[in-house]
Amino acid sequence: MDYKIAPSILSADFGHFTRDVKRLEQAGAEVVHIDIMDGHFVDNLTFGVGVVAALRPETSLFFDCHMMVEHPEKYITEFAKAGADSMSVHVESTPHLHGTLQQIKNAGMKASVVINPGTSVELIKPVLSMVDMVLVMTVNPGFGGQKFIPETMEKVAELSAIREAKNLNFEIEVDGGITDETISLAKAAGANVFVAGSFVFKGNVEDNIKKLKDQLN
Repeated sequence: MDYKIAPSILSADFGHFTRDVKRLEQAGAEVVHIDIMDGHFVDNLTFGVGVVAALRPETSLFFDCHMMVEHPEKYITEFAKAGADSMSVHVESTPHLHGTLQQIKNAGMKASVVINPGTSVELIKPVLSMVDMVLVMTVNPGFGGQKFIPETMEKVAELSAIREAKNLNFEIEVDGGITDETISLAKAAGANVFVAGSFVFKGNVEDNIKKLKDQLN
């Protein structure tokens, strides 16, 4: 599978999203990771569908919308219309996980399921055959700048083994504390999409993305 860098705009300059997203594209990022938080499912409150709609005409990068919200099924249609390419939903956020993932696919987006550091892979086994991606949180969701939790790599390795044994083709994304040091651990465990926020946006964006890519090569 192709390796992809997915910078999180949670760490970008909120007053200059367009500028920062264009910089990501020029620097060779493949994906823009957009953290949607409602202040209920997690304590933080970030941005909504308006940001996706505003950024869509500015870039052709893939928009990976990570829904840290209660009842993400309520927002599927509007995010699809705004130009989201993928929607990632947490196991705990929706009462009908399979149905919600089905709705996301029916709306023309890729569907992804998310597990937190305290969530077992067992809980998502029933939907692995239908998802395009599994997002393994490598920190607890809600705020950027947290320290990578190494134990989460066991789940990445477990998912990688299931994917191979069952001949499935979902991608494995990791999110939280990804730096030029931790990215190689995630790659070795079987991840291929790497969300990095603080690491990318602190200092020179182009240099930092290059450092991440160098580790993958």
